[in-house]
Amino acid sequence: MAASVTGNYRNVFKEIGKTDEEIKEKIEKAVQTFFYDENEKIYSAAGDDMGYLTDTGNNDVRTEGMSYGMMMCVQLDMKEEFDRIWKWAKTYMYMDKGPGAGYFAWSCQTDGKKNANGPAPDGEEFFAMALFFASHRWGDGEGIFEYSREAREILDACLHKGERGRDGYPMWNNDNYQILFVPGSPFTDPSYHLPHFYDLFAKWANERDRDFWIRAAKASREYLVTACHKETGLCSEYAKFDGLPMTKKLPWGFFGNFFSDAYRTAANIGLDAEWFGEDAGQYAVPLKMMKFFGTDLEAVRCEYEIDGTPTDRPVLHPLGLLSTMAQSALAIPYSEDEDSDFATAKQWVEWFWNQPMRKGVRRYYDNCLYMFALLALSGNYRIW
Repeated sequence: MAASVTGNYRNVFKEIGKTDEEIKEKIEKAVQTFFYDENEKIYSAAGDDMGYLTDTGNNDVRTEGMSYGMMMCVQLDMKEEFDRIWKWAKTYMYMDKGPGAGYFAWSCQTDGKKNANGPAPDGEEFFAMALFFASHRWGDGEGIFEYSREAREILDACLHKGERGRDGYPMWNNDNYQILFVPGSPFTDPSYHLPHFYDLFAKWANERDRDFWIRAAKASREYLVTACHKETGLCSEYAKFDGLPMTKKLPWGFFGNFFSDAYRTAANIGLDAEWFGEDAGQYAVPLKMMKFFGTDLEAVRCEYEIDGTPTDRPVLHPLGLLSTMAQSALAIPYSEDEDSDFATAKQWVEWFWNQPMRKGVRRYYDNCLYMFALLALSGNYRIW
């Protein structure tokens, strides 16, 4: 039965034989590296009461990383760092006028200057979810720290921009209930589909929108079945509303293959299985992917078309891919049978366990996905 009902979360590391002491030590070491190590950290304190996470590959601050950081902090009971990150986001990234009013600029410089005047919807959905969890774990404060109110206001903008004279576009398609790549776009990003978040938004968002979130959760679960290849399980970075990969090259590149953004889809499916267990057919995806890549990590080396055809483009975030594949093991039931599906999943979790965090300029995205997998596989990525 799902954790949303039982309150019990799988510790896959223990299932494969790791001890409580080993798991605790691994998490503590990762937190120290990610937040505080002077050479390898992603998080930086700013002034007396703010902080931000840097995309080290692009030397900017993104709503993706900021909202991820807040989710990590609420899961780890790191309230000071959570509040610092949130205040930085509200101070520098929040837009209070124009078509983006109510949203957050997806990229800023580390001094707070905006690089963009538009949002990326994955940031908003993670901001809202992390804020709801903070409200339930720590209680609401005052002003911007009245977490639940802030979360509801974000979601209200996401659904109702463009209504009643409000400038701009919503982040969800009101006809098919799918999240958009950016407001107003005619396509989506499969890795943005988080039905396990929408089930919770249906409980905690403004009452008038709760039916929408129920429908969005159902639509996203069904969408992931169509977006993930029926044999390989791979999905494209960007996709049409019918699940087919994007075929049009956009000004900033082609995103119709399985590459960096798309890695997150398997991890999201794993967490949805853990939290809610509402299977529309998408829970078969992780095992298909594991079997496609096989038993040799060399397969995790390049970009692929979703039918499994390799391209000449090398993988940019190998640890990110390994991390999400390991986290997707949550969709595969535990078994001691050496011929079971879990035996396949166990190999990926072992590979992940033995892989160190990434160092160097490209470490941001990989280590964010590493941290989420570490929390999820240890039973510490929870509903609060």
